[in-house]
Order: sequence, then C-alpha cells, then structure tokens
Amino acid sequence: MRTLIRDVRVFDGEQTTTRTDVLIDGDRIAEPDGRPADVLVDGTGRTLLPGLIDAHTHTFDGNLAQALEFGVTTELDMFCLPANLSRQRALAAERDDVADIRSSGVLATAPGGHPSQLMSALGDALGDAAGPFDTVATADQAAAFVAARRAEGADYLKVVVDDGTVHGADLPVLAPEVVAALVEAAHAAGLAVIAHAITAAEVEIALDAGVDGLAHVWVDAGPGTADLAERVAAQGVFVVSTLVYFEVISGQAGADHALPGSGTGAVRVASALRAAGVPLLAGTDSTPFAPIHGESLHRELVLLTEAGLTPEEALAAATSVPARHFGLSDRGRVAPGLRADLVLVDGDPTHDITATRSIVDVWRRGVRQSR
Repeated sequence: MRTLIRDVRVFDGEQTTTRTDVLIDGDRIAEPDGRPADVLVDGTGRTLLPGLIDAHTHTFDGNLAQALEFGVTTELDMFCLPANLSRQRALAAERDDVADIRSSGVLATAPGGHPSQLMSALGDALGDAAGPFDTVATADQAAAFVAARRAEGADYLKVVVDDGTVHGADLPVLAPEVVAALVEAAHAAGLAVIAHAITAAEVEIALDAGVDGLAHVWVDAGPGTADLAERVAAQGVFVVSTLVYFEVISGQAGADHALPGSGTGAVRVASALRAAGVPLLAGTDSTPFAPIHGESLHRELVLLTEAGLTPEEALAAATSVPARHFGLSDRGRVAPGLRADLVLVDGDPTHDITATRSIVDVWRRGVRQSR
C-alpha cells in the first residue's frame, strides 16, 4: 500500500517545512518518486507529525489501543509485571491498531517501598498486573535483581528513590548505596537507568548514583532549584516531565496527601530545567485511572509550553527527543526509511500547541487507523 500525503506542513521532529509531500510505502516513510499511489490524502491546512511518544506510562489491558486513538504510537512503560508485559508486547507485535511499547519491567524499590502501597490497594481492579513483585533490600542484591530484569527483556531499569512524602506516607526507601549499586549493575548489563525521584533531596541521591534520566520533575521548587537544574544539565541527565500527573494529583478531590502546590512547583522546575538546557521528554505517568492514556499527553504539551518551551520544542519533547534518549532510532521523526508512525492534524501546532488534539489521521507502521 502506497499513500501520498500532498501539500502538507511537516514538523519532522526537529524543524518545520511549510509545504511538501510525504509518501508512505508499506510500513516506511519514503521519498515521493512520482509513481502512482494507492491512496491520496489532502494535507492542505494540516500538519503531519511523527507519531507521539509518551515517555512515562503504566500500561494495562486496553491502554495501548486507547493511546493510539490519540496519536500516541509508542508508550515507554515505567513498571510492568512479567505476565502483563508479555501480554502487551505480544499485542503490540501482532497488531497495528495499538501503540508500540517499551518497558522497564519490574522497577527496583525497597521492600514495602513505593509503589507497593498502591499495588496492594489496586489488586482487585488490576488482577495479575498488580501481584507481588521483586524488591531490593541491600547493595549485594543489586546485580541479581538487574540480571532478572535483563532475563525478562527489560529495555531499561527504573529505580525508585521516594520516601513517601508526596503521597502522605512514610515509606521504606532504597539507601543511597543500594541505588548506586543498582546503577552500576544496570550499566554493566547495558541498561540505562531512570530514577523515580520527586523531591530535590531524592534527585540529589539519584544524581550521586549516576542515573541517566529522571522519571519526573521534582515538585518542591525553591531557592536551590536553578542550581540543581544546572547540575542535572552538567551530568547529561534527561528528565521526563509528567506535569499533567502532578496537576491531576494536586486537583483531585480529597487529594490533600499531595505535596501542597506540587502542580505549580512542577511547572516551575520544568522551566528551570529548560533554562539550564536539560533535555525534557514529554511523559504523563498515565495509568488505567488517571491521567488518561493518550489524551493526557496533549495536556502535557500545553503544560510544557506554560513552562516556557516553544510549541516546536514541546512537539520535539514528544517525538524526536524521547526517541533519541531511549535508542528508538527507527521513529520519532518524519524522514525516509523510518517507520511510518505518523499523525495528521488540522491546523498548525507549531504555533498553536492545542492543534495536536485536532487529529485527522493516525498511521502505525504504515497502517491507517479508522477514525
């Protein structure tokens, strides 16, 4: 199947071309060659984007299909138990009406540490996806824990540094030496390490250990925020934004357990990170409950612009930037030879970021989705 999208504005993941043609040949993007196409799509007044990448999700049954409806063609899952992950991987490999997935598999946390308290509470709702999971108590257990994740096919390692403050709890937390041992073992196994750390003090522990990325901005913005952002930049660490997650937990009825002002604080931290030159990746921390898979990434893009990113920078944060930092060399841009994971929208999101919601068409591996 050959599809030619004509006279379309293209944001290619890095820059914008005002008017051009794009050819989809099978499952790949190709140079228009003048030969007939099976399908012609009018791109007048529309913008073609790379398929969106949500750099922080928690994926359960039905979520990959939900994500694709909103133009999210790849989810980067940050905690998935083996049976559930096997199910989601098989679905993404066999079908083109769901988003693709990469995952950390089982995250590293202390016995009883975050998110154990949440998984216990959600057991009935999530079934086998919320069962018991491996934890790490001491540094000498780190190598075996990482080896088990590697054997399960984890694409990267997620490490939790969270004492429960933001959740209104006092939770067991990994000691700094355990975090450092996990990072060392993961790097030896060829895995990047992403740390869940949501206060400035927790971020410093993660940075001391040598992590590659942070799974959230921190939320307790204060006088030291700019200096900490400069340190993140100096160490070459990327940060997944998840601003919509903090907005949700700050605004939920009865969510007085959330750190006061966490939504506003998160936007302030994102602004400081952008000013320091830290790579920001758009992520939502979507779950089966809230934020909503797919839909919430569009709100995340708006919040990133409120943090000071230009619309093009926000679009890059959901396309080429996560592709680059997670080694997804076959996607995240509109270029010949890459996967035809594409989103066509009405309007111009390079000037009005809310236009990403006006989805006309989605292609996943070159397959046009019914709308």
